Amino acid sequence: MITISILGSGKVAHHLILKFLEQDNIKLQQVYARTPNKVKDLVAHNQIISDINDLLPADIFIIAVSDDAIEEVSASIPIKNAFIVHTSGTKPMEAIANTDRKGVFYMLQTFSLDKEVDFSLIPYCIEANNPDDFELLEKLALSFSERVYKISTDQRQSIHLAAVFVNNFTNHLYTIGEEICKENMVPFDILKPLILETANKIQVLSPKEAQTGPAARNDQSTIQRHLEALTDPNKKEIYQLITNSIQNN
Repeated sequence: MITISILGSGKVAHHLILKFLEQDNIKLQQVYARTPNKVKDLVAHNQIISDINDLLPADIFIIAVSDDAIEEVSASIPIKNAFIVHTSGTKPMEAIANTDRKGVFYMLQTFSLDKEVDFSLIPYCIEANNPDDFELLEKLALSFSERVYKISTDQRQSIHLAAVFVNNFTNHLYTIGEEICKENMVPFDILKPLILETANKIQVLSPKEAQTGPAARNDQSTIQRHLEALTDPNKKEIYQLITNSIQNN
């Protein structure tokens, strides 16, 4: 049985709490939340604390807060020689203060409060600064999924950068596409099969091999028509920038 306490009440903490409560091999000991109301419907009242000094010993303390708060929160943990990990994709393990036992439990997935996540499909990027703690963290990750990777800080930061392109930037392009549909009274749903097919295609092809469209085939007349149709200078600039990037790749 692995005893875990979570520090945080945001989206990552929310999903971890729900998953830990399902596991027979995990005991969710406490949840530290500066805003207890955010987690009051997830765990029993006596498991929620708002004073970090009320933390009890646990095998792993998981900090699931904003990147800028990791050092402050970890420095406030009153347990001596605690094994503390954070869930950030960008912060180094050394951001954790007040202990020599540090680690990272980074889940490469996007989390939303109202969308259930399949933990078995998530890649887990883990790191620890001593072998015993790494083994414990690996055991925890393997209880969810076989997609567990020993990843250094530099590798994790590179993965996070790549993830911003394939997830955050791509989603912003969906937003632009939706706005264009609304402006022309077309339902955005009409694009969803195309979005799914594009995502599925890179399961069997490299993204470069899967690239299609007017930029890939150097269809200048279509590109020009699209640019003329875009009245928003920001959208026009994005279109031209990505078109240039595709053609120069």
